[in-house]
Amino acid sequence: MALVIADDDGLEAVTMRRLARELGVEAASLYHHVNGKDQILDGLVEVVAAEIERPKPSTDWRAAISERAHNTRAGLRRHPWAVSLMASRTSPGPATLGLLETGIRCFREGGFSVLQAAHAISALDSYVHGFVLQEVNLPFRGESELAAMTAAIMEMFPASKFPYLFEMTVEHVLQPGYDYGKEFDSGLKVVLDGVATLLDER
Repeated sequence: MALVIADDDGLEAVTMRRLARELGVEAASLYHHVNGKDQILDGLVEVVAAEIERPKPSTDWRAAISERAHNTRAGLRRHPWAVSLMASRTSPGPATLGLLETGIRCFREGGFSVLQAAHAISALDSYVHGFVLQEVNLPFRGESELAAMTAAIMEMFPASKFPYLFEMTVEHVLQPGYDYGKEFDSGLKVVLDGVATLLDER
C-alpha cells in the first residue's frame, strides 16, 4: 500500500495516518506491525531494490555492469521518488545490499582489485543515480514543452552571453526526436571507459 501511495502521490504522502486510512485501521494499530515511518521507508527501498533485475555472473564485466546500470535506471524511473530515498537509509535490507553486491561482483570477477572495484562501483552508481535524479526532475515533458521552455529562456538572454549553450540548444536539443534520456548511454560509455583504465594500473 505504501508503494502505491508513493507512486501515485509522492513520498511525502506516505504517512502513518494515510496508510492507516487506506488500510481501514487506526493509525495506532500500525505500530503493532512496524516501528514507525522509518521502517516503512526502509521497506519501500527494499521493494524497489528487489524489483531491479540482476545480471547473471559473467567475466565480461562491461556487459554485466551495463545491464545492471540499465536495469537500475529502469527500476528507479518506475518509482521516481526512490532515487533520493535510497542513499539516505541507514538500515539497508538484503535486496539493497544484494544490488550493491552484484555490482561489486561484476567488477571483481572482471579482474578489478578490491580498491579498483570500490572506485568503479562508486563512479558507476553515482552516475546512474545522478542521471535518474536529473531525468525525473526535468521541468518539461516532451518536445513541445521543451521547445516552449527553451524559446522563453532564449528570449530573455542574448546569444552572445551564452554562445555555446545556445549553439548546443539549437543544433542538438531542439532537433526533431531529441530525448534527454538518450544521453544515458553516451554518459555510461564515458564512465565505463574511465573505469576500464583502472585495469591498466595493475
